[in-house]
Amino acid sequence: MKLLLSIFLVLFIVSGCSSKKRVVAPIKVLPTWYTSPSMSNAHTLYAVGEGEDKNIAVANALSNMAATLSVSIESDFNTKSVVRDGVIQSVQTDSINQVNSKVKKLRISNYQIINSKEYGFQRYLVSIKSDKRKLFSSLLKEIDEKIDSIQIKYKESEKFNSIKQLNVLKVAKETTATMRNTLLVMNLLNPSFDDRQYLSQLLNIENRYDTLLSKITFSIDANEDARKLMPVIANGLSLEKYNIVKKTNGKNHFQIRLVSSTSRASSYGFDLARSAISITVKDNTKTVIGSNKLNVTGQSTQGYAIAKENIALKLNAQVLETGIENIIGLEL
Repeated sequence: MKLLLSIFLVLFIVSGCSSKKRVVAPIKVLPTWYTSPSMSNAHTLYAVGEGEDKNIAVANALSNMAATLSVSIESDFNTKSVVRDGVIQSVQTDSINQVNSKVKKLRISNYQIINSKEYGFQRYLVSIKSDKRKLFSSLLKEIDEKIDSIQIKYKESEKFNSIKQLNVLKVAKETTATMRNTLLVMNLLNPSFDDRQYLSQLLNIENRYDTLLSKITFSIDANEDARKLMPVIANGLSLEKYNIVKKTNGKNHFQIRLVSSTSRASSYGFDLARSAISITVKDNTKTVIGSNKLNVTGQSTQGYAIAKENIALKLNAQVLETGIENIIGLEL
């Protein structure tokens, strides 16, 4: 009897489980505006993107839109360069790759979200568009504002020494590379756009930097203990393309003074040379414009004289690692 009851109970459980309906998750279909997005045309740029939230999805769509611009520029460059020889062609290709990376960083502020959809957990889809004429106008306004800002900042810097002026021009020169690529995009958006005036202004900024850099000079002197450190400082400045000369009183000349005091010690079989180094930088009016204090320890198993020479090697390593401006305490 117990056996029959057990069999009946098992059959009842099995039949009950089989009677439950199987739950099948519905298949999610990507929207057609995402799988087959609108194609960019003579008047409008289109792009789609996805991300963990709406903001990331829009940012990715904008990146994709910028990428389509870089592809268009590459196509245009290739069309113009097919008749060139192999050497020039390879240089052209390297240039295109650099342009593409810069164009992909282009800031597109004039756009409109035309479709958006939350598609599952942490996945958002969007499609955007940008009117080429409005985008061109926003880029034109942006480049005008950047050039005006550079001119104003440089005018203000003329009240200070030439190092500060050079710092302003250095930042400006780094900005001109981005603006050149913006001009490429603007030419693509509006083929009738004449960029010669802007290119002339950018070239003027770059030339102004190079001209001022060539005029700036440094001289270096030191007390007896720090004399072996002078070539280290001179080499660091040369790496930044500054000219090293003997003393002069020109307005673009700066003087660096090194003072060190070295003491002898030993530890675990090593001879140590502990040097306290003081660095000051003065302009042509004898005003201190930069300074720094360093403690550098040279070491050797071959005597104190070698340990003392090791100080210059240690200082040179610091110059190469952190830059000469951090060593002398002056923004270059």
